[in-house]
Amino acid sequence: MLEYFTEEASVETVNNRMADNISPRTREVMASLVKHLHAFIKDVRISQKEWETAIRFLTDTGKICSQERQEFILLSDTLGVSMLVDAINNRRQMGATENTVLGPFYVAGAPRRAMGDRITLDGKGESCIFEGTVVDLEGRAVEGAIVDVWSDNAEGFYDVQQPDIQPKWNNRGTFETGADGRYRFIGIKPVSYPIPDDGPVGQMLKQLGRHPYRPAHMHYMVTANGYQKIVTHTFVGDDDYLSSDAVFGVKATLIAPFERIQRGDAKWRSQFDFVLNPL
Repeated sequence: MLEYFTEEASVETVNNRMADNISPRTREVMASLVKHLHAFIKDVRISQKEWETAIRFLTDTGKICSQERQEFILLSDTLGVSMLVDAINNRRQMGATENTVLGPFYVAGAPRRAMGDRITLDGKGESCIFEGTVVDLEGRAVEGAIVDVWSDNAEGFYDVQQPDIQPKWNNRGTFETGADGRYRFIGIKPVSYPIPDDGPVGQMLKQLGRHPYRPAHMHYMVTANGYQKIVTHTFVGDDDYLSSDAVFGVKATLIAPFERIQRGDAKWRSQFDFVLNPL
């Protein structure tokens, strides 16, 4: 029987138009999307003007995207979607280090550095020793783990944001653990910074009464044979934005101690152990 569109049967009418021979996963995902999208529109009774505003917002979001900027990822981040997808896809056993969002500033191929080397190349910021151990769930040291690290500089910018200002690979490096599983490098105490807020996502945040700031953090990607990859941050424990991170990336287990010291030119020390989950 031919089904014509009605408000009451909108979901069934749309979903019944799908062909029989499509991918089962495509059917599952699209049927659920239509169901929830239609339910949302009915629930809040979207007006024609509001829908036109939404279309314009999405159009403007697409227009601002470029090789250097992905506004749709920013939208996903600020709505908590990126963190939810990450959480669903990185469930781990109790005690394993938790994931958080990769962020837009990761660059593959950072130089391999000797254990204990300095990653800060611009001479700015308060020097900080980062150290700890990579272990398995039983606390045994993991040899041969690759610890890939990156952070912003003292002014809140990553090197890829300022290619004509910062040295290439500033505040980036990779390290390989030895038999003791330990890692150690010298960077700077990171600072909080705003996500790009001069586009549609920034306008959305303003209308919601939200700020664009991320709390200070050091990025880590930890990989080792036989274990799940960790993509995470460690957060500065006294940062003003810990409880209101614009992209919802903070987890209680990722808040790291930053101890004030005076060791050579280092003013801070942050110790954090990474616990790997087996594949």
